[in-house]
Amino acid sequence: MAKVERESINFKLPKPLALALRAKAAELDTTATDLVIQGLNHILGDVPGVEGSVDKRLYELEEEFWHLKQSINDSANLEHESRLAALENKLEAVANQITKFEGALLVMQSSINASKSRRSSYSQPYNSQPIKIEPHDEKKLAFRLSTTVATLTEKRTTLSAKEFESWTRDKDSVKRGWRFDEKDGLYHEVSAT
Repeated sequence: MAKVERESINFKLPKPLALALRAKAAELDTTATDLVIQGLNHILGDVPGVEGSVDKRLYELEEEFWHLKQSINDSANLEHESRLAALENKLEAVANQITKFEGALLVMQSSINASKSRRSSYSQPYNSQPIKIEPHDEKKLAFRLSTTVATLTEKRTTLSAKEFESWTRDKDSVKRGWRFDEKDGLYHEVSAT
């Protein structure tokens, strides 16, 4: 690029303006002369013989960069505001659902409390008889204990009645013990004592 010839011009500035010019130049890490040139280029526009000036092009690029930065910030702010509004709507919907759940829980709790008070007013407890499980054949009990018929038969024949009952209790998902009845060939639940 061709170097632009410079000429020294003496002119007087008001002291506060000169101080502000030097402070701004120091802040931007440039010279007061370069700032004056940028200002003149901004005011005068294109001047023949200066269009190739690096300083002028740098100033124009800075201006374009600043405008681009502002537009990006503005569009980013709009995007953030839109996302924030969507998030607020979702939070409001969740809060409404929680309120509905709380209401349902209160109704359920009231129902449970009413049911308990009705049961306590009866002379005999509700469902006082334990549930009796039907006897099982080898296949059903083996399935219930998650084992095979062969293993079940082997344990029944090699263990004592108490040991077999303990083994079945350990294998049973609800910890029920089982005993084999020779008369009917079925396995019967052993009531817990």
